[in-house]
This record gives sequence, C-alpha cells and structure tokens, in this order.
Amino acid sequence: MNNDRTEKFFESHTTIDSNLPEGWVEITLSQILQVLESGSRPKGGVRGIKEGVPSIGGEHINENGGFRFDKIKFVPHNFFKKMTYGHIQTGDVLIVKDGATTGKVALVREDFPYNPAVVNEHVFICRPIEGVYPPFLFHFLFSKEGQDRILENFRGSAQGGINQSFAPGTTVPLAPLAEQKRIVAKADEVLKRVNPVRERLDRVSMILKRFRQAVLAAVCSGRLTADWRNENSRFESGQDALLRICGNKALSNVASDEDPIELSEIPEEWVWSRCQYLCEPERIITYGVIKLGPAVKNGVGTLRSSDVRWLYIDKDHIKCISPEIAAEYYRTFLKGGEILITVRGSLGGVAVVPKEMAGYNISREVALLPLHPEFDPQFFSYAIASIWSQNWLSEVTKGVAYTGINIRDLKQLPLPVPPIAEQYEIVRRVEAMFKLADAVEKRVAAATVRAEKLTRAILAKAFRGELVPTEAELARREGRSYEPASELLARIKSERDAKQVSQKVHSNRN
Repeated sequence: MNNDRTEKFFESHTTIDSNLPEGWVEITLSQILQVLESGSRPKGGVRGIKEGVPSIGGEHINENGGFRFDKIKFVPHNFFKKMTYGHIQTGDVLIVKDGATTGKVALVREDFPYNPAVVNEHVFICRPIEGVYPPFLFHFLFSKEGQDRILENFRGSAQGGINQSFAPGTTVPLAPLAEQKRIVAKADEVLKRVNPVRERLDRVSMILKRFRQAVLAAVCSGRLTADWRNENSRFESGQDALLRICGNKALSNVASDEDPIELSEIPEEWVWSRCQYLCEPERIITYGVIKLGPAVKNGVGTLRSSDVRWLYIDKDHIKCISPEIAAEYYRTFLKGGEILITVRGSLGGVAVVPKEMAGYNISREVALLPLHPEFDPQFFSYAIASIWSQNWLSEVTKGVAYTGINIRDLKQLPLPVPPIAEQYEIVRRVEAMFKLADAVEKRVAAATVRAEKLTRAILAKAFRGELVPTEAELARREGRSYEPASELLARIKSERDAKQVSQKVHSNRN
C-alpha cells in the first residue's frame, strides 16, 4: 500500500459513525461508572520517600495505554491507611486529569505489579459498573474518538485539565456485554501485531535519549576529546584561559564541602570553576520579568520555561509582552549567545540564545547566564544539560508543589573549563553525533505516526461494529434472542434499586 493510498485509508477509517450498530446505545460516561475519584499525597509531597505504597501519577501512564514504573513514587503506609479515595483495583481505567498529557488513559490489568497502590491528585480512577467490560471502555477512551470526546471538556490554559464534570460531558458507545468481550478479544488479537512495533519504537526513542546523555557524559569527563588533547598539547590550558579571562577569583573556593555531589575527575588540562565567575563583565546571573501581563501584539518576545527545552528553544508559542514592562527588566534583555536555564516550573531546560532573538527578554521562570564572549556557550550548555549538572541542581531544588532553583544556588554550580580550542572541538563533535541521532529520531517519529494511525483505524472499526459480528446479527443467525445494551443497563439499574431497597429494609429491622 503506497503512502497516498495509506493516508486515504487512515482518513476514512479513523472516525466512528454516529449511526450506532443494532443493539448498541450511546450514554454518558458518568452513567456507567460506579467510581470516579482521584487520590492525594501527604502535605509536603512524596519527594525523598523511598518506600511505602506506590502512588501513580500522570508521568507513570505511557502513550500505549500501559504504565512505566522506572521512577515510581510512594506514599507512607500511615498516610495510605487514612486515604479514603484513590485506591487502585484491577479493571480500573486511569485518566490523567491535568497538564500537557490530559486525557491519557491506562487500564489496570491482572498483571499490574502493585497491590496495594493508589493514584495521586492528578489522575482519575474510572471504575465501570457491572455489565460494562473494563477493557471495552478502556479501548474506546484510548481511541482517537474517545480522546477527542474527553478533551472537549478541557478547561484552562496549557496547564489546565478536566474535572469531574468531564464524565457527564463525555458520551461513550456501549454494546451488548457478550459483544463487548468479543470486540476486545479481536481488537487485542489485531493490536498484538501493532503494539510490539510501537513498544520497539518507544525503546529506540529511549535509547537515543540515553545516547545523547552518554555523549554529554563523555564531554564532561574529557573522554570525547582525549585523542584531540594528545595531538594538540600546544594550546593554552583551561586554567590559564580562566585566569586570563576571569582572574584568580574564578579558581578560588571551587572544591567545597557544601557541594551536594562530589566533583568528578577531569583531564589535567581542564579546571573547575563556578557559574558566577564565567559571566561577561558588567552582567550577572539573574532571572527575568516577574509579571508578564497580557500578551501584546508586536510586543517584546519573552521566553518562559515552556519555551526553553533541552538544548533548544521552542519558538512556536513565545509570548510577547508590553515594551514598558520588558523595559523594567533591562538587565535580562538578550543579545544572543547567552545560556538560559529553567529555574521554576518545568526544570531541566537549557539552551543557547540564537542571535536572531537579540532584543527578547525572559520571564522569572528562566535564569540568564551571560557567558564571557571568549568561552563557547554551546559547550557550557552541554555541561549544564549533562546528567551530572542536572543531578547537582536537583539536589539544591527547593519547594514542593512548585519547585524551583535559587539564583544563589545556580551561581554556585560547578562547571569544567577545558582549553578554549578544545571547547570548539567538543561542540563540533557533539553536533555531528547529535545530527545522526536527530536523523534516526525523525525516522522513528514517522514510523510512530504510522503505527498510531493503524491503531486508531483498528479501534475506529471496532466501535463502528465492523470488527466482529454484532450480537444482533449472531442472534438472528442462530435463531435466539439477545439482550441489547439498553436492556442490559435497565436490568442493572433494576437489580441495583432492588438491592438498595432490600438493604434499607434489613437496616430498619435491625
């Protein structure tokens, strides 16, 4: 199947017809849930808690409807015993309720590895009533149509989300119970051929991420350019360059017992210094505009933490603010070539300012490192983005609900200083290796899109009643009656009402 024909196939097979198959009914999500709730975490958060009851957040739900457990978090046992909401059970459908991944879903299957376990305040537990097969509900909410219906209830900005009102605002198709199970069995059978592909693609993405970090680890240890140093010993050493450019203060008080992580070994031609000593004259490390105010057309572009990513700046959603407000923070007007570091909100962002962004400003969420022009800013951005530096910064991060890095601490971040000529050589080599990784990543992204479209097409076919014979068709073929979804729901409601009446009578007698 060529690409054009493939695209047409996907376009015509990824939507669900509003005309439901015979015996089906469309109903709101709230009408088929017995539980819709979130969990909680102790005051002060769960950071540093190494054992207890696993607490599942949005970061633990992956893009394939499953879980990632590599960075599991815990609530203490004594806190868990007091939790009245948020206890996970087999068959629960979990939905991320806020942030950039709002609507992401996962099914708690029999092989879920933790019991007991809870969700935190960022995840909904959706527990369907009897008569609704949990995997059927999960597959619909995971489908493109299901995701679209959930996100129609999104409220707020980019960091907004959904609240409990999303359930009555989200409609779902429901088939007869036996048909639900056949649909799930067939969908799982078909998706078994697609899901391993998606999982392998995910692993490639993780391998590329680890590869980039391994490259930066080699950069900061000097291993990447060991051969270069053997062949180029005539260049000014890192220590001599630092003394010439920044003076003796840049070498003093580098080794300190106050560092949260011990300094690693570096080549003898290199030297350690700290961020605050590497700045250009008359400029300092600081953060930017505290209150941005409303967006202003043709105003001053102002970079926020959401714009500063890992080694690049996302130019798609830059906010422009009033020139008058920006002028109050003249110290953080950008010239190009500075290093930006996220210090509030989304941490881990590090990037060099391109020359075309001269005249922009930054927000309070972003710190400015105005590197001395003799140093290579790209090299130092690699050093700050490396695992070692990020771990150092993580150790000094303050706050619970809203974490951040103090400028005072950032100034003390140790950085290795190689010979200036070696800095340029390091950047050349890293760019060449990252270019290869980027090319592989583009191919992986394209393959992932195709796999996702195939998954959507399969699920859309399932919820149009085209994946397996409907219960109505089978009943006619076999000359028997069947229970449509509407009658199934009516029966469940009647049985539930009768049970409640019986319990009330029993309670009155006692």
